[in-house]
Amino acid sequence: MTLTLIGFAILLLLAFLGVPLAFATLAVGFFGLMYLRGLDAALAASSSWIVDTSINYNFSIIPLFVFMGALIHRSGISGDLYAASYAWLGRFRGGLALAGVMSCAGFAAVCGSSLATAATMTRVAVPSMRRFRYHDGFSAGTIAAGGTLGIMIPPSVPLAIYGIVAGEDIGQLFIAGILPGMLLVVLFLLAVLIVTAIRPDIGPKGRAMGLMETLRASYSTWPVIILFAIVLIGIYVGLFTPTEAAGVGCAGAFIMGVLRGHFRDRASLYGVIEETVTTSAMIFAIVFSALVLAQFVNLTGMPYELRALVLEMGLGPTGLVLTICAICVVLGMVFESIGILLLIIPVFLPSLDLLGVNLIWFGILVIIVIELGLITPPIGMNVFTVKSVAPEIPLKAIFLGVLPYIAAMVLGGVLILFIPQIATLLPDAMR
Repeated sequence: MTLTLIGFAILLLLAFLGVPLAFATLAVGFFGLMYLRGLDAALAASSSWIVDTSINYNFSIIPLFVFMGALIHRSGISGDLYAASYAWLGRFRGGLALAGVMSCAGFAAVCGSSLATAATMTRVAVPSMRRFRYHDGFSAGTIAAGGTLGIMIPPSVPLAIYGIVAGEDIGQLFIAGILPGMLLVVLFLLAVLIVTAIRPDIGPKGRAMGLMETLRASYSTWPVIILFAIVLIGIYVGLFTPTEAAGVGCAGAFIMGVLRGHFRDRASLYGVIEETVTTSAMIFAIVFSALVLAQFVNLTGMPYELRALVLEMGLGPTGLVLTICAICVVLGMVFESIGILLLIIPVFLPSLDLLGVNLIWFGILVIIVIELGLITPPIGMNVFTVKSVAPEIPLKAIFLGVLPYIAAMVLGGVLILFIPQIATLLPDAMR
């Protein structure tokens, strides 16, 4: 275990020095393997993992959902989602922030990326909130927090990767994310209402719209609702596998974009393909490097030493899960979601199996904790994403703006921890 801890310490040091996660992880894993087995064995093991992962059918779900998200991102649907949410909610105090949360949830339902959701909705929602004199930190913090819904509400790339690594059914994980995702949306909406009730000046009312104007604004969102329903209902009833659902989602997103007047020239298609290739390459670089590191960790015997330690300490399922969640919060301040999953799950999986922890429920809980890390200082990747799109808003103001949503997310995690049926009800109904 000592050797593994040294490796993780070096990994954290490299991360703080600004070395990209994929390179830092690969370096620690490769040199660790070389130390244990020699150069030839390290080269052979690393190359075999890369090849085996590249030809693994299950991993094809990643570029497909990334492609679907890129199509949605560039189809202009984000503006329609915000307009529809604003039409229904803008008349209330904090209504534009409520609309921001709802539009983030809608965009997340067909995107699957927290960073893409935060970046896209910042461009759409923050200028509108500034026109109505919303507090900059509150408006930016709302979108940064709303963006975290991108990795909970299915389809979700991190949930898919968790399913592959933990050996759990991806379809059941997607279905399991629906109720927790809805719970977080409700808690975020309550956070907006509470904050604006305490400080009405930071979120004044918007313009009230008539019924017909509201219905017209909502009409343009029906393709998103249909696409989301087709993908999830198809998985739920067993019409197609998650990978097939990703393909169907790509086709639906492309058709939706064409009908809206997009993707009719090479330049727009090249933009989608470039975004897909770049994002997928980044994800797979992290996956490859983390698998090499996981092999090094397994060779040191750390997962099984931890299992023995859990037995020796008499640590129950709740204690182990809380320990893992605390580690994820700390790592979430430095690493991004996929890297955390690939670092944590292989190490603790034997201990979780030993204590009979429901891995579907655990996966949802870990995703919530990772979401928390996306808006937690000092890194908070969603916060920095919003800052990059709206550079005029001070970073400190955005971090202050996310505090109510951090409290809401902690409450959501506690509810799922002690009421696991929130995550397991729908997957159990599938069986």
